Amino acid sequence: MPLHVIVVDREIDFPWPAPGRRIMRAANYVREAARELPASARVINLCRDSSYMSLGYYCSLMAEARGQKVIPSVEVMLDLHWKRLLRIALPEVQELVAKSFKAPPEPLPHLEVDIFFGLPDDARLSAVARRVFELFRCPLLRLDLRYRAGWSVKSIRPLTIRELTSDQQPMLKDALDRYTHAAWRPPQRASGPGRYSIAILHDPEEHLPPSDPRALDRFARAGEKLGLEVQLITRTDYTRLLEFDALFIRETTALDHHTYRFAKKAEAEGMPVIDDPRSILRCTNKICLAELLESNDVPAPRTLILDRRRIGRAEREFGYPFVVKIPDSAFSRGVFRIHNRTDLEKFADRAFKESDLVVAQEFIETAFDWRVGILEGRPLYVCKYFMARGHWQIIKHEKDRRYVSGAYAALAVDQAPAPVVDAATRAARLIGDGLYGVDLKETANGVYVIEVNDNPSIEAGVEDSMIKDRLYLSVMETFIRRLDKRSQAEPREARSRRNGQRAPSAHDVLGTDDVSR
Repeated sequence: MPLHVIVVDREIDFPWPAPGRRIMRAANYVREAARELPASARVINLCRDSSYMSLGYYCSLMAEARGQKVIPSVEVMLDLHWKRLLRIALPEVQELVAKSFKAPPEPLPHLEVDIFFGLPDDARLSAVARRVFELFRCPLLRLDLRYRAGWSVKSIRPLTIRELTSDQQPMLKDALDRYTHAAWRPPQRASGPGRYSIAILHDPEEHLPPSDPRALDRFARAGEKLGLEVQLITRTDYTRLLEFDALFIRETTALDHHTYRFAKKAEAEGMPVIDDPRSILRCTNKICLAELLESNDVPAPRTLILDRRRIGRAEREFGYPFVVKIPDSAFSRGVFRIHNRTDLEKFADRAFKESDLVVAQEFIETAFDWRVGILEGRPLYVCKYFMARGHWQIIKHEKDRRYVSGAYAALAVDQAPAPVVDAATRAARLIGDGLYGVDLKETANGVYVIEVNDNPSIEAGVEDSMIKDRLYLSVMETFIRRLDKRSQAEPREARSRRNGQRAPSAHDVLGTDDVSR
């Protein structure tokens, strides 16, 4: 875990030392000696005054200039004090308050809720507090609510340590312990603590998750064998993300979805993440993927990208049957086989309510699909997925969320046809260097890439049935390599600063317009 630097006006403001923390007075932090702190240090600015050009303001400004992650950032400070972002964010908070908080206005028609690192002092506002902290990453915030035919948000402002009551002090300590990971990190053992901590994002309620509970457990056990701390998290743990060193997403991804926000946040904080936002963007939209394959001469079924007026072109180009796809879909949902004009019109009526464009492809019938798992540009595993009985896809969705899937057969990579593995590898490298599952069809006319999945199915006893634990260990080893590489880079950055390179000024960090404002 990185060093956490707690910056305060006076040491007495924060009487809770702990391993992995360093408490510094603001006056000392802004001095040159503080440049010796590692670039990996995470700064928590608890100065009493965070207004523009105050000492607290300069602490965050200098932390950013030194390459350290800091909360609150200068941008958040300015937004909270000058209300620029508040005007945009308040409606979202207001809507959440209206949906989740129905308590009567007793005894007074106003309510102040104090938020400590995303945790409120009123449990009824837990969901609201988490979202406020996501929007304004400030350690201490006060939410002011007023009741007029329903609760509304009057203001959100920074809270200072000086304003806390003695009853609130333990809550601040507990919230900070949770935020810095100090409260739950296991004590050091003779064998040494885990080198890094990995968060696995999953949804226990997901209908068709990428990994079943047994596979998630095997990922965790593989990490432990390699000296990692691995913990399962859910969407409610967004505010805890920075407690970890890396993020592994094992939940079906989408762009307008918390999985993408998790990936974006992790990437912004310099955390290794599989899969990264760029991979999610390219894989979840079938139009983007079709363009990538076409532009790079990767073999794929003949594909048309059509709007409502040109949907009939698929009929003329392919004849019946052919396949149509809603651009954002997964696990065989949103993919249909069109047999006649009536099918096409029904699909169009539905699809163009969701998207201005759709994908149409020639139909290639095979008894099974190939799936090649690619990790960092290299093939990791190969599987055959056979079509569901009496169906043209490997998954047949039925009523009441039920589904039927076909059989499978795992192979060693060197047992699979070389053209299949080669095409899959070429396709995956167009996406990035994460973990992908490339679906292909093999015919007498050649091999065709159907799609690339950014969070491929890895279930215990299926994809791992040939290479066993090596699958899970390979993924965890990837995180270790990336984290080691990041750790090795940080001392060089710190040395550059110590050797006299100019630290960025306020204009460097914020830009001329932001400073002059």
